[in-house]
Amino acid sequence: MERSTALVVDAGPLFAVADCDDREHERCTTLLHEFAGPKRVPVLTIAEVTHLMATRLHPEVELRFLAELTLGNLSVEPVHPSDWLRIAQLVEQYRDLRLGTVDASIVAAAERLGVSTIATLDRRHFSVVRPRHVEAFELVP
Repeated sequence: MERSTALVVDAGPLFAVADCDDREHERCTTLLHEFAGPKRVPVLTIAEVTHLMATRLHPEVELRFLAELTLGNLSVEPVHPSDWLRIAQLVEQYRDLRLGTVDASIVAAAERLGVSTIATLDRRHFSVVRPRHVEAFELVP
């Protein structure tokens, strides 16, 4: 499989961009604005981050994020039927880590797309998981 120059984006950087008071706001904003390739956001990640925005920030922040999705700067990545089995395998394999469905969907999408770089603030999970297509993920920022 050919490696992609795309970026799979986790909820942490999206939330940090939306929250001006977040300590990672500047780094995540710079990353997402300056990254030249496609930025793919798994659909389950969108559910997670919009919930966080609505409950921890304000519903207006959630609405701004949803409007941003219509601009095409972020590409929504669906869960493919074959991803569900891989998600289940990852949740089981990393049950002691409590990887969870959303993070497992990020891994499954990255594997399917051949993407080796993940935008995440979650070093705890993504530094441990070993994807099928590369030795380890490159984690940014």
